[in-house]
Amino acid sequence: MPLTKEEVHAKLDGMGIKYETTKHAPVYTIDEMKLIEGMNIEDVCKNLFLRDEKGKRHFLVVLDEAKSADLKSIRAQIGSTRLSFASEERLMDNLGLTKGAVTPLGVLNDCAANVEVLIDGDLRGRPRLGVHPCDNTETLWLSYADLEKIIKSRGNSLKFIKL
Repeated sequence: MPLTKEEVHAKLDGMGIKYETTKHAPVYTIDEMKLIEGMNIEDVCKNLFLRDEKGKRHFLVVLDEAKSADLKSIRAQIGSTRLSFASEERLMDNLGLTKGAVTPLGVLNDCAANVEVLIDGDLRGRPRLGVHPCDNTETLWLSYADLEKIIKSRGNSLKFIKL
């Protein structure tokens, strides 16, 4: 069963992760987030859920909101077959997430640690990143170091990519 945002908060609290919360109307895209009054979009992460050609490997790509993901470049960097966007069914099966709520915190739902997390190297070391708590009606603000700690604690592989 996928975690609720309250359960995500409880897990982060239990890990000693410091975060701030911004509540807002449901948003499905970065463009919609830009319309939220007072939202500093510069620190928000864009997240893509991808699969390889045969659907055997799944990837969560976390990048700066202003960047675009070149799937051919990512493919070359990770040594994968052709990449494409995974279906909503695969998203739910692997990360317990719905479209519009894709987040690196989805690894909290990935009990088997099957999803490979690929992070834009430019996010490394940032003091503040905005991600959803597995729900698109809030944005959590936490440090990159804490985000990495969460991902590693779940056992998911973590690689840095250049975008």
